[in-house]
Amino acid sequence: MRIDAKILRGDIMLPRKQYVDMLIKKRDNGRVKVITGLRRCGKSVLLFQLYKSYLEQDGVPEEQIISLALDILENAKYRNPMELDKYIRERIVHDKKRYYVFIDEIQFVSEIQNPYVDDPEAKITFIDVVLGLMQKDNVDVYVAGSNSKMLSSDILTQFRDRADEIRVYPLSFAEFYDSYAGDKRGAWQDYCTYGGMPLTLTMDSHEDKSRYLRELFERTYIKDILERHKIRNNTEVLDVLLDVIASGIGSLTNPTRLSNTFASERQIKVASDTIDTYLKYFSDAFLLRKAERYDVKGRRYIKSTSKYYYSDPGLRNARLRFRQLEEPHLMENVLYNDLIRRNLDVDVGVVEYNTKDNNGKNIRKQLEVDFVVNRGFERYYIQSALSVADPEKRAQETSSLLRIPDSFRKMIVVKDYMKPWIDEHGIQYIGIEQFLLDEGSLK
Repeated sequence: MRIDAKILRGDIMLPRKQYVDMLIKKRDNGRVKVITGLRRCGKSVLLFQLYKSYLEQDGVPEEQIISLALDILENAKYRNPMELDKYIRERIVHDKKRYYVFIDEIQFVSEIQNPYVDDPEAKITFIDVVLGLMQKDNVDVYVAGSNSKMLSSDILTQFRDRADEIRVYPLSFAEFYDSYAGDKRGAWQDYCTYGGMPLTLTMDSHEDKSRYLRELFERTYIKDILERHKIRNNTEVLDVLLDVIASGIGSLTNPTRLSNTFASERQIKVASDTIDTYLKYFSDAFLLRKAERYDVKGRRYIKSTSKYYYSDPGLRNARLRFRQLEEPHLMENVLYNDLIRRNLDVDVGVVEYNTKDNNGKNIRKQLEVDFVVNRGFERYYIQSALSVADPEKRAQETSSLLRIPDSFRKMIVVKDYMKPWIDEHGIQYIGIEQFLLDEGSLK
């Protein structure tokens, strides 16, 4: 069924078809659907507008869709789990009819003392409410919440394997382009600069977009992490670490290297264990994602170094106040995000080979493969390059791919627009916009 969508200045609703389809696929499966993702990336719109619209178009009467947004003051009463449970159950009035329960900002529900037991450790939370509703055969439950008090790992653990996670990402380039007034190249430049946070599509000026993205960082994301992990000191370390990662997108690093960077460049002493902990906080909050390093020939993971990518290029640029807009790094970041959004397993690769130095001595060298992508039994090796028009540059980009001893598909994604073609070694070349707009490019 097609979902109608509207795009208006000042009021934007995007189809987000990928996520609506995921919800449709998991509809009525007897499990709670937990919608997670970066704050302000569109989780509430997905649930309360797009998916609700689908259900209504599919014939579900409005009274059988029970929606509750707990961040609204008028719903403050239902932050008590007992009141929340009562409110929902009072609206499930027919055993033979199917009801759909949507609860947004569920982290507002307080943990209260169980009034029926003397044990001071006995608490009632929203988990008890949701698990109780799941016992009813005619109820399908969907919840969403912020990252400050509710993470996907927490919820999925507490629901005891009775939940499905729907991870929502900022707008992909394809979604962004669908709402863009200009051509593909203009869309690419704006997407690389301002990213895919939905609200930026309603803004015209650089100043408005810049201010919005910087305030998201300072007033929402950083505040969430500080509150969740009760961090009172070291706030400067958090800020500097985000800046360092933003500056080094696409570079191999690890907590020890970062600790040395703090000492040498910032004159700040921070233990590598502390940096490792903070990086995990950023990953848990969906700000960053860690890409493991994989030895293609040795078929093993290399734990010494990894790469980190920002979940949105606009947030990365805002972190650096739009001072470092290096297109090669941004292109690699966008490509990584899109591969992850497609639910593919993505690592950064290394190919080792033997050669001789100038003195004829045997040495072992390493070449990078930007992305090793797995989909079931299929594998793809992908390089990201601004251009391969120069023969020397083309040889540089293909050198690692030519040393991979298997027949899986090898591809170079370039910024230049070109008709896709395959060279004499079986390596495919494709333009970045076409790759991002056509998910069939990996089929």
